[in-house]
Amino acid sequence: MLTVITFLGFTLFVAFYAWYKLRKDKMNSTDGFFLGGRSLTGGVIAGSMLLTNISTEHLIGMNGSSYRNGFIIIGWEVTSALALVVAALYFVPKYLRMGLTTIPEYLEKRFDGTTRSLIALFLVVSFVVTLLPIVLYTGAINLESIFNISEILGVSQSEGLWITVIAIGIIGSLYAIFGGLKAVAVSDTINGYGLLIGGLMIPLLALFSIGDGNIFRGLSTVYNHAPEKFNVIGDRDSVLPFGVLFTGLMINQLYFWGMNQTIIQRALGAKNLKEAQKGLLFTGVLKILVPIIIVLPGVIGYYYFGDSLYDDQDFIYPALIQMVLPLGMAGFFAAVVMGAVLSTFNSVLNSAATIFSVDVYKRMINRDARERQLVWIGRATSSTLAVLAILSAPFVANAPEGLYQLLQQLNGIFFIPIASIMLAGFFIRNISSAGAKVGLFFGLSFYIIVTFILRVDIHFVHIWGIEFVLIMIIMFVVSHYYPRKTFVDKSDALKVEMKSWKYANHLSVVLVVVTILIYILLGQA
Repeated sequence: MLTVITFLGFTLFVAFYAWYKLRKDKMNSTDGFFLGGRSLTGGVIAGSMLLTNISTEHLIGMNGSSYRNGFIIIGWEVTSALALVVAALYFVPKYLRMGLTTIPEYLEKRFDGTTRSLIALFLVVSFVVTLLPIVLYTGAINLESIFNISEILGVSQSEGLWITVIAIGIIGSLYAIFGGLKAVAVSDTINGYGLLIGGLMIPLLALFSIGDGNIFRGLSTVYNHAPEKFNVIGDRDSVLPFGVLFTGLMINQLYFWGMNQTIIQRALGAKNLKEAQKGLLFTGVLKILVPIIIVLPGVIGYYYFGDSLYDDQDFIYPALIQMVLPLGMAGFFAAVVMGAVLSTFNSVLNSAATIFSVDVYKRMINRDARERQLVWIGRATSSTLAVLAILSAPFVANAPEGLYQLLQQLNGIFFIPIASIMLAGFFIRNISSAGAKVGLFFGLSFYIIVTFILRVDIHFVHIWGIEFVLIMIIMFVVSHYYPRKTFVDKSDALKVEMKSWKYANHLSVVLVVVTILIYILLGQA
């Protein structure tokens, strides 16, 4: 009973706080609904970015992977700081100067309207077939493990997971449909504090217990039990070889943190460039610290359970929760997990609605659509995608390398081709719209054939790097025969103040140095 009370208490508090902060806001304009009225501050942006990124596919998926593979998977997290530095210093100033609402909008300014619409449609599809189902399914696993929902309802575990998936999908979609980006961002901030507190409790309580009241002794015990688990340098045949940091991983990171609508939409909603840069760089700090929550518990789980859960690695984190968390805190942590799931789910829904309304509906279906109409189209899009995600969720179960690895493999279908086009648009003046479109379709086809049909024995992140190079070559060749006709990139009037944050360069240097030190200090663990 106490678990239920604490769960409902924290969940209702977040909902009430979000309503209170938004009660006077107008949601009938595109800026108001999709960009939070361009009023977001650095702290809100950072909290929302972290919660949009960190969900149960990290809590469950990455801890499951670290249980099996150790700290080598930390590369997914700490290299994010480098990409966030580039996004803060280079990408976001460009976006805000153009007054963008969506990333595909940039592609029309740089290439043409067809390229914009194609990318927009691919992005909406990618949300439904990759991120949303995995977020729902991993959230359901965690909540089932805490509440034993199937036992309470008297149904099988698979039926309990289905019911939980549907409940999360409905609640998450309500935030996105009725509150827009600001409701998402405000609730993310509170849930972010909850995630940091609740997430830190799990490894700290475990280490406290292992060390007989001394956390550092507990950490030393876990380290001495399996020192190889703390090594961050992956071998060539490991789940994340060290070499991928120099091939496809950084392309993926640059896309995710600098060009991904779901993430960068928070920075587009900043009140000025200063707050946008603060938000991105603060997120970089959090990404370096967050492995304590999403990597270390998995290694602690190996200390407790040994090899016993190797075939069910995605259940290691729920098992650790049940072992170390006091009964009175279980409800609070369940609410935190629910908040993490809702954050990512409703953020993706809001971004998909933004892209479909602005880049597809207004451009291709009804050019004369009014702002109020676009908001309603956005809400209808969110509702439709929520239903499709709920129906798709059961299909992601039993991923052989774990759910997080599956998510990254699926992301490669869309991320690398779009990143290639975006980077070419920014840095290579002569790439034409014809080259961009051919590069897009080649990239999609190449990755699907090599990874899922031929199953080439090359790590999929290396395939990202190969794919990126091939796309660039193809864009060069096509652009030579079908050259760019205009060299004037269209730009709108400024919508926010463009003064940079005075400490942006200082914090950027710190993040780069700390990232390098992590690999130096833990490389021989």
